[in-house]
Amino acid sequence: MWVWIVLLALILLVVFGGIASYNRFVSQRNLVRDAWANIDTELRRRYDLIPNLVETVKGYASHEREVFENVTKARAMATAATGSPAEQAAAEGPLVAALRQLFAVAENYPDLKANQNFLALQAELSNTEDRLQTARRFYNSNVRDYNRRVQSFPSNVIARSFGFTEEQFFEVDESLRGDAGVPRVDFVGEAPGVTFGGEPGASAPGAAPPQSEPGDAPPPPPAPPS
Repeated sequence: MWVWIVLLALILLVVFGGIASYNRFVSQRNLVRDAWANIDTELRRRYDLIPNLVETVKGYASHEREVFENVTKARAMATAATGSPAEQAAAEGPLVAALRQLFAVAENYPDLKANQNFLALQAELSNTEDRLQTARRFYNSNVRDYNRRVQSFPSNVIARSFGFTEEQFFEVDESLRGDAGVPRVDFVGEAPGVTFGGEPGASAPGAAPPQSEPGDAPPPPPAPPS
């Protein structure tokens, strides 16, 4: 009699554990999809800003036709990339490279950099990039947790049984990143540009330490030897 009770208890434990695991998979998959929707929203907002940015720069540097064409083509490719996160990331690399060319052109025109419309577009694009990076980190974190359960035992048994498969990360291809990290449009500082990795304002490797300003308190003298 006790053997049957123990056996029934084990069966119920397995069944309820399987149900709980399945429900958690559903919740995690929905969270991944919601996180990707946030990325897509920020990408679309950036795509909408680019035409106005190109037109503003064109008003000061109309002869830079090749640069404008590169940005327009890269934007069209990125907008049309509606497939997997990996496909979208592959289309983002050329777009960021084209934007870097555009801001390199803007560097040569002080009047353009002082243009109020250009400054407003800079600020909006910078805010969009910040939100995009936050959304990307949130999405990749959820994908990492979800994929870990898909791969791990015993949750992988539920995953295989009900068709839960690994999700793709949203990362820029390594050949586009190089050694400097993920490309990121950055307007922090005196001039706009595109940086690669790191946080705005972070010191570059090997950079000299900041110098003390006049009037700063001198460092305390070393303690006398005991």
